[in-house]
Amino acid sequence: MNPSVQDAHSEHPNQFALLRQRRFAPFFWTQFCGAANDNLFKFAFTVMVTYQLQVSWLPPSLAGLVIGALFILPYVLFSATSGQLADKWDKTRLIRLVKSLEIAIMLIAAWGFVSGLVPVLLLCTFLMGLHSTLFGPVKFAYMPQVLSERELTGGNGMVEMGTFVAILLGQVAGGLLVAVPAVGHAEVAVACVLLALLGRGVAQAIPATPATDPGLKINWNPVSETWRNLRLARENVVVFRSLLGISWMWFFGAVFLSQFPSFAKEVLHGDEKVASLLLVVFSVGIGIGSLLCEVLSRRHVEIGLVPLGAIGMSVFAIDLYFASRGLPPAEQMGLAAFVAQPAHWHVMADLLLLSLFAGLYSVPMYALIQMRSQPTHRARIIAANNILNALFMIGSSVIAGALLGAGFSIPQVFLFVGLANAVVAGYIFLLVPEYLLRFVAWVMSRCIYRFRVRGDEHLPVAGAAVLACNHVSFVDAVLLMAASPRPIYFLMDHRIFRTPLLGTLFRLARAIPIAPQKEDPAAYEAAFERAAQVLREGDLLAIFPEGGITRDGQLQPFKGGIVKILQRAQADGLSVPVVPMALTHLWGSFFSRIEQGDAMVRPFRRGLFNRVGLEVGAPMTPAGLSPESLREQVAVLLARGD
Repeated sequence: MNPSVQDAHSEHPNQFALLRQRRFAPFFWTQFCGAANDNLFKFAFTVMVTYQLQVSWLPPSLAGLVIGALFILPYVLFSATSGQLADKWDKTRLIRLVKSLEIAIMLIAAWGFVSGLVPVLLLCTFLMGLHSTLFGPVKFAYMPQVLSERELTGGNGMVEMGTFVAILLGQVAGGLLVAVPAVGHAEVAVACVLLALLGRGVAQAIPATPATDPGLKINWNPVSETWRNLRLARENVVVFRSLLGISWMWFFGAVFLSQFPSFAKEVLHGDEKVASLLLVVFSVGIGIGSLLCEVLSRRHVEIGLVPLGAIGMSVFAIDLYFASRGLPPAEQMGLAAFVAQPAHWHVMADLLLLSLFAGLYSVPMYALIQMRSQPTHRARIIAANNILNALFMIGSSVIAGALLGAGFSIPQVFLFVGLANAVVAGYIFLLVPEYLLRFVAWVMSRCIYRFRVRGDEHLPVAGAAVLACNHVSFVDAVLLMAASPRPIYFLMDHRIFRTPLLGTLFRLARAIPIAPQKEDPAAYEAAFERAAQVLREGDLLAIFPEGGITRDGQLQPFKGGIVKILQRAQADGLSVPVVPMALTHLWGSFFSRIEQGDAMVRPFRRGLFNRVGLEVGAPMTPAGLSPESLREQVAVLLARGD
């Protein structure tokens, strides 16, 4: 990530402030116009061949399937190539070329609409899929190049929200325009061309973004390059499994979106307007969930929201089954009659909350992939994501069709997907414990304590560093995890691993147990060697220099382990900054040793939602640092927090 971007733009009131800045606003409106045009074109074309034209070789029952398949086919064929282009070229240049291509495609489509040429429109469907395939990797690789870590979640939330709003508006506009008697096809043609011209005009204002790998040699073989991209993504386990997690979300969402027309007609006994209402509710939910991510994450990349999103997706998908399975038979009803039924509000609430939690699930995953991928091949990682998304969406169509063919009702399909989501999400979180750990930290810092962090701009977003903090309670490490957008490796007293539940949590976090040298010399040396390895790999290492949890609430003398760690780092050729930190107002809580040296004795001591804080100081250089000077800095931070 560009450090200058982080320094210059890290302080904004919220994600909407990005819409006033040139580095984001033209990009946002460019992708908004593209998503709206995609869906205006596809929906108008689908309505035209379903209701208005009689095409013997494309029956209405297959029209939606064929159009959807043609649109998604380029994602499978050309995503690998588009990822290479986005890494090799200036992303702004590529965006403008893609938007110019859109104008040409829409001019051909305009001819197809006015003349009623279905083969021409099918060709344009494939070409618009190619347009979106080229734009996808550059879209998600552009944001981390111009947004800081503190803005990345908000930026992704805005794009996700904007995309679903554009999809909704595009489909509504396409359906209304194509239905206008006599002139509907011409109006669709004009609207598609105007949206393409508008998108290209806005793209002209996007600032230049340097190529991240200009020396890359393009491999034009889509098969071998697709395989290479997937292998490239697998090099980072957390990133690759996050790609699978996002692809599963598209599988999950595609089942619901594809079944809305049949669900509205066969289960809810509503007409076409009811099906449109379900789409509106779903889109609004995604938008709300996407925008909530920045608020709930406190403007960091907070992957602790992902398990929360997964839980909500399963809960409300399952509840949707119970809400819709017992609806009595009825005549087909219009919008007014539908919303007059209280049972239908339960169904809409389930859809709204299901999609809201899907937004909470997907946005942090996208931000994590952007932040953790190497800048030189970030676009190719996004391309691998698009390939997997396409394959999962195709798989969702096949599986949903097989279930319906086997006699499942639509509510039963929703139940199956909700239960499958719980299984898949649980499996992913076991494979990547960081998601589960961050969720625990998020709950602890927001539901058990009112946790406030000051000075978090001093937390390094890249590179090795040592975090040195006072030790007040058994949950200090959990709160530090909640404060940092990056994973932290903790050097901790080996005795804390014997604590039920917390010991398991720290093992999942790959904390490093350390025993006194006199007690276990081998474990003592192994701990310092592991700590040195963490710093060599450019990660964050946290230590509690007091050597144990305070028993009287006072800051204890710091031991010399910090100096030994810094000396080993220096021997490895590293100059590692030390970030002093102080946890405040934790003494006296349930997890502190206030009960005559014991902790976790009185469950309701000081109650829930007690305000605690973390004060983060400016990094200290390792040269000349001593335990005493570090303790003085932590003491200053403690006083500031009081």
